[in-house]
Amino acid sequence: MREIEDDAVVLRTYKSGESDRVVVLWTREFGKVRVFAKGIRKVTSKLGGTLEALAYVRVQLVQTRGELYVARHVEHRERLTTLRTSYERINAGYAVVEVVDAIPSDDVADEGIFDLLTRVLLTLDDPSFDPSLVPASFFFRLLALDGSEPVVDQCVNCGREGPLVSFDAQVGGTLCASCRSGHTLSPEGLELIRRIVGGDLASVLRETSLPGAGEVMMIAQDSIEAHFGRRLRVARSTAPLTPRHDR
Repeated sequence: MREIEDDAVVLRTYKSGESDRVVVLWTREFGKVRVFAKGIRKVTSKLGGTLEALAYVRVQLVQTRGELYVARHVEHRERLTTLRTSYERINAGYAVVEVVDAIPSDDVADEGIFDLLTRVLLTLDDPSFDPSLVPASFFFRLLALDGSEPVVDQCVNCGREGPLVSFDAQVGGTLCASCRSGHTLSPEGLELIRRIVGGDLASVLRETSLPGAGEVMMIAQDSIEAHFGRRLRVARSTAPLTPRHDR
């Protein structure tokens, strides 16, 4: 019978029976695993406060005959108390774990994704960082890990360096006036994307009400959805509306 001990982030949970839940984890060494948490919905359960969405935990698991594991022991790695006191931070966290849960990689470990995910949760738990652009920055970084980082320094279609006036997730980057399609992109939005993907993220997240933020959020969501080929419920529900060009 397979036993594992690992760090993990809880991506989501869903009810099973009258008092149980199935918990979906992203672990550092074993990728995505599913845990049957028997009796967790009872007030007497020792697991009650540990296996909830966005929890960063250390788990000891035993595999059953099927694909599910059973939790032997769970403890918090980080409490993430600041994250949990803010609706905006919680919603940003949900948008991030929804994307990780969409990755089709059961039982395939990816420490890069795990490390990125935990850094995002710790960032959302830091009151000095504004949470509004955290999901967008995570989406861009996840694309970069997969070798699909968007082109933002020239027209992805013809190679011109500018002026760049739109962004199209389907073609993977910015476009000039002659090739324009997708989202309208202001100079402020372009500069903000370049700062995020170019290594100035910490400074970006310490600023508030940044010009172009709404454009960047929508572009990042379009990009990650195009990558996975599916619409993302939480990420999309948090995005402001921005104008598009007709294709």
